[in-house]
Amino acid sequence: MNAVARFIDSDFLYSFRRSPVAIISALVALVCVFGAILSPWIAPHDPFDLASLSLMDSFKPPAFMADGENAYLLGTDDQGRDLLSGIMYGTRISLFVGVLAIGFALAVGITVGLVAGYMGGTVDAVLMRIADVQLTFPAILIALLVDGVVRAVLPREFHEKIEIYVLVFAIGIARWPQFARTVRGSTLVERGREYVMAAQVIGLSRARIMISHILPNVLGPVLVIATLNLGLAILDEATLSFLGVGLPPTQPSLGTLIRIGNDFLFSGEWWVTIFPGIALALMVLSINLLGDWLRDALNPRLR
Repeated sequence: MNAVARFIDSDFLYSFRRSPVAIISALVALVCVFGAILSPWIAPHDPFDLASLSLMDSFKPPAFMADGENAYLLGTDDQGRDLLSGIMYGTRISLFVGVLAIGFALAVGITVGLVAGYMGGTVDAVLMRIADVQLTFPAILIALLVDGVVRAVLPREFHEKIEIYVLVFAIGIARWPQFARTVRGSTLVERGREYVMAAQVIGLSRARIMISHILPNVLGPVLVIATLNLGLAILDEATLSFLGVGLPPTQPSLGTLIRIGNDFLFSGEWWVTIFPGIALALMVLSINLLGDWLRDALNPRLR
């Protein structure tokens, strides 16, 4: 109870209550997250149930238009799938890919940053030059390259089974340098502190010093970067799926729905692209605005 009381009276929560942008962004993000998580139970239809789909229901307009039906509030796509249900399931897939990709990038980036910052010397120079080289290329190009290489190496019969994990790996490996450079800079500062020197004097191993002593003190800025990069990772997944190298049409992520609708945008079926695009924009914008607020809230110079 004391911890809860301290949190309620904390500057962090006070800053949140004083920021209308943060409150609205949090509400939008929560709606997206809960809608995605609860989609198997609250979605009007199951877009993965092929037995329930009918091509006769394809390209039905939204319910508010003249020929719309109340059973399909946002209309249907080219396969007769309910667009609202597709958006809910697609948001679930996009969030799943984004969270796993950022988690993977965090694991790689924190490990590399800790080792480079604490070890220094040749190890630091080699690891940071690798990160610098990768940072010269856009993350989406790295993800495209990794995705293509993995697809070429793996047998074709495994592609559909592990496609989502290949996508997670491609996006994660494209975004680790930012985390590595941030952790490395903080580690360079922390390794000269008295508590690190004391740990070295009593004979603790380098691994234990890095994990138990330095890591907890460098996580703050990393978590802020992770929040900002989550929105970018979701956009990466949508971009790859839009280009046709991400998830297949049988797994309707937001990027896949936008790609499908783009083929029919100028023939009058605008809703197949517009509504998933709005959902993607709202979700990414709310996450980015929350990340901006979190960065300012955790910055002691702005308090």
